[in-house]
Amino acid sequence: MLNNHFSTKVCIIGAGPAGLLLANILQQNNIPCIVVEKCSREEVFSRARAGLIDHKAVSILKQYGLADRLLREGKPHGKCEFRSPEYSFLLEYSKMCEGRTHYTYPQQELLVDLIQKFQEAGGEIRFSTKGLVIKNSYPGQVSCYDEIKQSTIVIDCDFIAGCDGFHGIARKSIPSEAVDIYYKNYNFSWLAITAAAPPSTEHIIYAIHPYGFAGHMLRNEKISRYYLQISLDDSVDNWPDERVWSELHVRLAKDGWSLTEGKITDKQVLRMRSYVSNPIQYKNLFLAGDAAHILTPSGGKGMNLAIQDAEVLGKLMVNYYLISHNDSILQQYSAIRLPEIWQTQEFSHSLLHMVNIDEQNSENDRFMKQLQQSKISQLMSLKTFAADFSRKYVGSLSDYNELEMAC
Repeated sequence: MLNNHFSTKVCIIGAGPAGLLLANILQQNNIPCIVVEKCSREEVFSRARAGLIDHKAVSILKQYGLADRLLREGKPHGKCEFRSPEYSFLLEYSKMCEGRTHYTYPQQELLVDLIQKFQEAGGEIRFSTKGLVIKNSYPGQVSCYDEIKQSTIVIDCDFIAGCDGFHGIARKSIPSEAVDIYYKNYNFSWLAITAAAPPSTEHIIYAIHPYGFAGHMLRNEKISRYYLQISLDDSVDNWPDERVWSELHVRLAKDGWSLTEGKITDKQVLRMRSYVSNPIQYKNLFLAGDAAHILTPSGGKGMNLAIQDAEVLGKLMVNYYLISHNDSILQQYSAIRLPEIWQTQEFSHSLLHMVNIDEQNSENDRFMKQLQQSKISQLMSLKTFAADFSRKYVGSLSDYNELEMAC
C-alpha cells in the first residue's frame, strides 16, 4: 500500500466531542477507524468552548469508561438562578429530577480525556489533516491534505462520519436536493467573555435586565464565563474591559452579592442562530454535532447533543458490524435522532426568549416582555412547569426504546 493511501472501516472527520466519542465506541468494539482533524493537537487542546455537561451526556461517557477525570475534577451543579432588579429566584432543578445534575468541565479537558483513551487503545488520529473531497459511495473515500507532510492522502472506508462542524466538508458534501435545511437567525446577539476570575456564584445566573440579558456561567475555580446581550450591529471593539465589567456589575446586581473581577482573556460576539439538517445522513455519510445541527448557547446544549448523536451512531455501527450486517440498521439514524434534536431546539429557543429583551419595536417589546414575565411566573409558581423545565435543562435520560428496537 502506498504511504499516502489508507484503508479502514470508518473515517471520522473532526476530533471534537462527537468524533472522538464515536472513535472510542468503535475502538472498544474492535472496529477499525481513522480520525482526521484539520487543527493541530495543540490547537485542539487550547480551544476554549462549552463547559456544561448535562446528565445524559455524563451517563453516556460513564457507560464507555470515559468519565473518570470528569467525575473526579468536574463540579456537579443542581441549581440555577433567575434574577432581575425586582426579584431573585433559585431553581433547584436537581431536586425535581431525582438528584440528577450537570457537571462543569471545560470541553478542551474532555477532549484531552477522549484522545488519551483512544490513543492508549491504539487508535489513530491524524492531526493537521484537512478533509478535501468525500466520495460518498460503497466503499467510500475521503481525500485529505496533510499539512505537516504537505501531501494529499486518501482514506478508503465503508462509512464516513462527518463530525467537522457547520463549516466542514461533510455537511457541504450532501447535495442540496437530498436534504431539507431549517435555519433561523434570531434578533439577539451576545458578547461572550472569558476571564481569569474565580466564580462569584456557586450556580449559574441568568439575569433579566432592562438593558439586556447577562449571564454568569461556571468553568472552574480560576476561570469564569459571562454573557452580555448587545445590539445586533455591535462589535467587540465597542466593549473595552472597563465597560464590560461595569455592565456586568449593573445587570447582575443583587443586594448582598458582589461580582469578582479578573483579567479578561477573550471576548467575541455570538450571533444567535439555529440550524437543523433533515436527514442527517446521505448514502454512507453520517453527520453528528454541529455538522447536523446548530443551537443557540442558551441552555448549553450544543456539546451535549453532539455526544448523544455520537452514541446513537456508534451503537448502530456496532450493531451493523458485529450483529446484523444489515444496512437498514444504519438508515434509522436520522429517524432516531431528529425528534430529540427538535425537542432540544425548542428548549433552547424557549430559554433564549425567556431571558433576552426584544429590540424590534416598542409594541413588540411590550408584548414579549409580558410573555417573558409569564414564563418566569410559571417557573416560580407552577410545579409541573418547573419540573418539565428542570428535566429538559438537566438532560434527563429519555426513553431509548426506539434505539433498542433498532439494535
